[in-house]
Amino acid sequence: MAIEKNSVISMFYELKDAKTGEVLESNLYAQPISFILGKGQIIEGLEEEIMKLDCPGEADIVIKKEKAMGDYDESAIQTLPKEQFAGIDLKVGMELFGEGEDGSSVRVIVKDIKDNDVVIDYNHAYAGKDLLFSLSLLDSRPATEDEILTGIVAGSHSCGCGGHGHHDHDHHHGGGGCCGGNGGCGCH
Repeated sequence: MAIEKNSVISMFYELKDAKTGEVLESNLYAQPISFILGKGQIIEGLEEEIMKLDCPGEADIVIKKEKAMGDYDESAIQTLPKEQFAGIDLKVGMELFGEGEDGSSVRVIVKDIKDNDVVIDYNHAYAGKDLLFSLSLLDSRPATEDEILTGIVAGSHSCGCGGHGHHDHDHHHGGGGCCGGNGGCGCH
């Protein structure tokens, strides 16, 4: 059965770096995820490809970096005084969540820790990567009016708002999003 916008999709997935084969995300040994297609809860390029598939079904899909997280931007690296991170057990590679100047949710990665400064990277963890998604689509159904309104799938593990506060951190990729979605509300 073809999949339409505002369908609730349930699936297993594994996300790899298409070039290196490194596994970036996977829910193969956990609960299937559910999300509403067309709500920006997963990356747009993947949404477009899923709409071409049949459900149930399986597919391997490569999303080029241009349709994923874009190129790596060297100018998106900042050095900040370490005192701004008081109370956080900093580790290289960890993700921090905070508020941008415009009040939006921001996710950064700790790139380096110096004596008095911390180097942070505003690039998405998957910037500059072509992404390979191995999908196993289990179920597709029309979303209810409530689900379309709230973006939250009833009674399931959904890709959606993670509710991270200032400087909350989460070692697991995604932080509330999934399938490459940003932390916060999995939107782009």
